[in-house]
Amino acid sequence: MTTSLDHSRTDALDDQRTVSISPLVAPSVVRSEYAPDEVATATVRSGRAGTVDVLNGEDDRLLVVVGPCSVHDPAAAMDYARRLAAKADDLRDDLLVVMRVYFEKPRTTLGWKGLLNDPHLDGTFDINTGLRIGRKLLLDIAGLGLPTACEFLDPITPQYIADLTTYGAIGARTAASQVHRQLSSALSMPVGIKNGTDGDVQVAVDGTRAAAASHVFPGTDLDGQAALIRTVGNPDCHVILRGGSDGPNYDAETVADTKARLAKSGLPQRVVIDASHGNSRKDHNRQVDVVTDVSAQISGGEAGIVGVMLEGFIEAGRQDLTLGESDALEYGKSITDACIDWETTSTQLDRLAEAVRARRAQ
Repeated sequence: MTTSLDHSRTDALDDQRTVSISPLVAPSVVRSEYAPDEVATATVRSGRAGTVDVLNGEDDRLLVVVGPCSVHDPAAAMDYARRLAAKADDLRDDLLVVMRVYFEKPRTTLGWKGLLNDPHLDGTFDINTGLRIGRKLLLDIAGLGLPTACEFLDPITPQYIADLTTYGAIGARTAASQVHRQLSSALSMPVGIKNGTDGDVQVAVDGTRAAAASHVFPGTDLDGQAALIRTVGNPDCHVILRGGSDGPNYDAETVADTKARLAKSGLPQRVVIDASHGNSRKDHNRQVDVVTDVSAQISGGEAGIVGVMLEGFIEAGRQDLTLGESDALEYGKSITDACIDWETTSTQLDRLAEAVRARRAQ
């Protein structure tokens, strides 16, 4: 039931700009409708354990989080997942591949906010359906034995999908947010925190330190009820270098500076390099240049680089979405940030695996 609000009342002190309030399906309901089987459970558990080992240096492989900028077509996402699962298996001795399955899209101003928010791509904002579609997709991908990564933007969303997620990310726009640092301290998987949009690395270092501490904050439980959440802190948080408005920051000098900042804060000296965003200067083709440089650092013995992030999809580039006209979209092409195509992605994975072998040989 949707409650329509009476804006004609002059004595009301709130809801003056709220059109309506509708019930949100409880996380426990969605979880029960799409419950993980033994295969999915094993995929998430092994993916998390493997990621932690890579982060801690107990596994000398490289973590690679790769996939579409944001998922808008579950069918195309599954097509991509099948290709990636096969490639991940081929390179499993050198890379721990996790598929990027981002459902929430932070916007600088306005735009489509992601599959959970507007699953029909038409501005109807059928969030109750979006939550179900998103969870089912994570289950289907886990059924392939492929771990998944999500960026967490809304603090309520994790209650619906976090149990199926191997790796979490906090974006550049929310790295300084106390809400998201508290959320990261509660999540049961490793979480990467990106440097600020202006290139500020210290904000990510501070976020990593804050998320490692215990917190008490208001949130929701699995029944959708308001609750107080007490955490023990997340020791598996780390910094993601993604460049910024002042340019890229994947170079060896910045990696060394970031490691020094982490050491000064008493944190493990480990970083993940995001080849997209500011590091590619918003040109998806330049992700190849980033991988080339980072591979050279890894081949040279740099152990502080524990992971790489890539934005890739079936087709290269991006396309504009006209709300309500999703049938006109090109299959397998991003509707948010531009991505490299599958063939290019596969080549970059081979290059990173070769770099890991070179580092191991030393």
